[in-house]
Amino acid sequence: MLLTVVAFVVALGVLIAVHEYGHYRVAVACGVKVLRFSVGFGKPLLRWQKKGSPTEFVLAAFPLGGYVRMLDEREAPVAPEERHLAFNTQPLRSRAAIVAAGPLANLLLAVVLYSIVNWTGVQEARPLLAQPVAGSVADKAGLRAGDLVVGAALGNDEIEPVDSYEDVRWLLTRGALDAQDARLIVRDEQKSRSSEREVTLGLAALGAKDADLSLFRKIGILSPYSRPMIGDVMPGSPAEKAGLRQGDLVRRVGTAQVADGQQLRELIRQSVSDGKAQSQTWQVEREGRLVDLNVAPEVLQDENGSYGRIGAYVGEPPALITVRYGVFEGVWKGVQRTWEVSALTLRMMGRMVIGQASVKNLSGPLTIADYAGRSASMGLTQYLIFMALISVSLGVLNLLPLPVLDGGHLMYYLWEGITGRGVSDIWMERLQRGGIAVLMVMMSIALFNDVTRYVTRLFG
Repeated sequence: MLLTVVAFVVALGVLIAVHEYGHYRVAVACGVKVLRFSVGFGKPLLRWQKKGSPTEFVLAAFPLGGYVRMLDEREAPVAPEERHLAFNTQPLRSRAAIVAAGPLANLLLAVVLYSIVNWTGVQEARPLLAQPVAGSVADKAGLRAGDLVVGAALGNDEIEPVDSYEDVRWLLTRGALDAQDARLIVRDEQKSRSSEREVTLGLAALGAKDADLSLFRKIGILSPYSRPMIGDVMPGSPAEKAGLRQGDLVRRVGTAQVADGQQLRELIRQSVSDGKAQSQTWQVEREGRLVDLNVAPEVLQDENGSYGRIGAYVGEPPALITVRYGVFEGVWKGVQRTWEVSALTLRMMGRMVIGQASVKNLSGPLTIADYAGRSASMGLTQYLIFMALISVSLGVLNLLPLPVLDGGHLMYYLWEGITGRGVSDIWMERLQRGGIAVLMVMMSIALFNDVTRYVTRLFG
């Protein structure tokens, strides 16, 4: 719990500080007098001011936000001799640059964080596929356990090399949500390069609305390849009662030959019929000899119905590789990932507005805090990836044309640039109220989703 709180506060503090620093830095460069730079709202916990600087820097009690207060005639009287330093007297291009600098700073931070991860390297699973879910898109396309993905692309894009399983998963996520088919170049791990073949996955027909487990079950690619080996066995579990031991290599379940850990997990899940678990005859390899065991999984429930579980870790950990790039390639990969995540985030928001995507995709502070703690517990690299993802989301969100956000102000400036006059005070007030209402609805939905996920995890 402490790690989650600390990771959340640190991540949020850094992202907000970078966002506000973007506004601050460009404002100063444009000759605007900045009165206060605050990370957080409410009562100041810490404040300081550099000698000779007009700006007071503040760290406030409530961390969910921040602001840069500039000299502005619309907020308070400005002395005639300082009028040229006020924000509202600046040329249109300067005001637009100051407003846009915050979101752009978040996107730039994401590039930097992704680049750091690319330079230092990250441990990821090899792009070696497990047995696809029976009847899924991948299964119908002819993918099999042990297929190594060496290249991939969406639609008619050029095939690009694949470095890890995470690359495959990210491409499939984008393809499903963007309604684009995926093309994979695969080869049998045990055969030569001449065995390479192209496989097309019909993702466009899925009509995906949520990037959740059910989507990947439809696609059929749930995990990288792992040998069907039994790991830790829980005391009193069906696995222990059946005589399964850590290190057992499962060869058969009933009449089905087991190819890998993912297929074995599917056979266990599907062992339930009419709400009752069906006893299975397993053949396992133990210390060089074959042993037959009778395994009766227990029945559990989730939102999709009943499924079986044996109470043991199923599947050997997948083979890992270190994915690392050079200086320039690492930066370019960081730019690419930031662009892809930004584009996908924007498209998903648009699809939620028109009802083509579920609002369940919205997440609030509870979910963000949860993922902050989880990523921090997995190490610095995963925490940096988490921060990059949230930084992209913050940047894209603030560019939305809602009056209370930076994108709303840019919308005002676009109107001013086209018509030659600013938005009237009456319309400004109306738009601000409407923007606040929309933002409150979004926040309410996100918080509801957070609570629903938390309750489901506790009692579901």
